[in-house]
Amino acid sequence: MWAPGETLIIDWGVLGGVHVFCAVLAWSRFRFVRFAADEKASTTLGFLAECFEELGGVPKVVLADRMGCLKAGVVANVVVPTPDYVRFATHYRFRPDFCEAADPESKGMVENLVGYAKHDLMVPRAPFTDLVAANEAAAVWCAEVNAATHSEISAIPRERLATERGLLAELPSLRPEFGARPTTRKVDKLSCIRFASGRYSVPNRLIGKTVTILVDDRTLRVLEPLSGQVFAEHTLVAPGETSIVDDHYGGPRPDKPRRAARPKTAAEKAFLGLGPVAEAFLTGAAAAGVTKLTSEISEILILQAAHGTEPLLAALERAVTFGRWRAADVRSILAAAGAAPTPRPAGDALVLTLPRVPTRSLDAYRIDQEGGDPA
Repeated sequence: MWAPGETLIIDWGVLGGVHVFCAVLAWSRFRFVRFAADEKASTTLGFLAECFEELGGVPKVVLADRMGCLKAGVVANVVVPTPDYVRFATHYRFRPDFCEAADPESKGMVENLVGYAKHDLMVPRAPFTDLVAANEAAAVWCAEVNAATHSEISAIPRERLATERGLLAELPSLRPEFGARPTTRKVDKLSCIRFASGRYSVPNRLIGKTVTILVDDRTLRVLEPLSGQVFAEHTLVAPGETSIVDDHYGGPRPDKPRRAARPKTAAEKAFLGLGPVAEAFLTGAAAAGVTKLTSEISEILILQAAHGTEPLLAALERAVTFGRWRAADVRSILAAAGAAPTPRPAGDALVLTLPRVPTRSLDAYRIDQEGGDPA
């Protein structure tokens, strides 16, 4: 027999990738059900805190299955709770307890609720694409089943809870902070943040901004400090290693670093302002060893004033194509005014089938020793 205000039983179930948290207040049979994407300790403790608020108090004992998120170890068949769970239980002033191993009778009540929630709530309303909407549906479902007569106790759980609530411990004024504590980092020029000597990428629009880091289990999440929006999620790496996501940089990283030209003088800015073909001409001329490149650029800009921008761009493109890196070459191309032929790539090889002709042996060309005519 269960005593009023004594025990709350909790357990997790899963169906179709959606995890369901179930809790039953043993004496009144008041039920609490919520959905989540995982069964982490922070999720479990968050739902447990919400359940206490729904009950309006805290029972003396919380009986849980030997779930890994709350279990630090087992010694002589005695479960040792995690430090976070101990702090949580101390804050709410209940005693954490765990079911016996391989003993379904000790948690049969909550296992029945898990099965009931799966078949009566999850299956008819699947698939759940939005957990917020799913939990709203779960709250409505709990209100319905808690207002109906329970078959085992022949009473209505909500009415029994009203009697049992007077025996529950008072709720603390604030929820505790449990799980990993968030920290902040500033995004560097490489669009990365550092944590525990590892480097993790974030979207490059965040360069120079401060973000919040939350580490849970083996996962590092990068969040917006105020709204909690998740910018990036990484698996923790060893010190000195990196975790890079190409999408944070707008696509895959190039195989070779791109060293773009950086104009300083007015002439350089005016020349590179002509566009990509001007930059290609500049880098090509530098690679070809044109030493007086500054004066060559100045002469080309004079040609722009004389011939116009469009003809100059066409001349620069032709100069780049044929590897002509002098201003004089560009002047010659402009002087041709498009009359110069444009070479085309070689076509397919010409294959001819030659006719067969009669042949003679080499003996027919032999000159005998007497000097006679050949046969």
